[in-house]
Amino acid sequence: MAEYKINTGEIKEFAEKLRAGDTVLLSGTVYTSRDAAHKRIKELIDAGKELPYDLNGTSIYYAGPTPTPEGLAIGSCGPTTSGRMDKFAPEFLDLGLASMIGKGPRSREVIDAVIRNKAVYFCAIGGAGAVASKCITECEVIAFEDLGCESVKRLMFKDFPLIVGIDCHGNSLFEEK
Repeated sequence: MAEYKINTGEIKEFAEKLRAGDTVLLSGTVYTSRDAAHKRIKELIDAGKELPYDLNGTSIYYAGPTPTPEGLAIGSCGPTTSGRMDKFAPEFLDLGLASMIGKGPRSREVIDAVIRNKAVYFCAIGGAGAVASKCITECEVIAFEDLGCESVKRLMFKDFPLIVGIDCHGNSLFEEK
């Protein structure tokens, strides 16, 4: 297992080097998006309308942060179960999504799309949202504010600890080969 420090803009360039089980400290811009936001983004795609952020080269964190306490950039911000986004992920990956961050296994369709698009599925540590929030230096709601904690937020990560859950070669922490 290898360890990497990667900026979100470098994920596509690093994807072929990364292997399931590798650890990554990720820095750069990441967008939160969960079930309700994914549904709205899919509706915008289907209608040919502008998205709140460009999917190409982007990293999505499946998270719904708690309200931000005074003096902090964000509240607790742990990962959501990723499988709930599986019906959207293949299309988002085909539109250029570079990585997804969450917890738990993914469907065969998502794994195939990760391989096809040379993307990465990262796993964040569940149950450690308060600790994870210390690696987030900025948070700004950019879309769907009415969704509350599920609104789309632009985050700035600084050495956010992750594990490669599924690599672009099809290796997975959740399946034996």
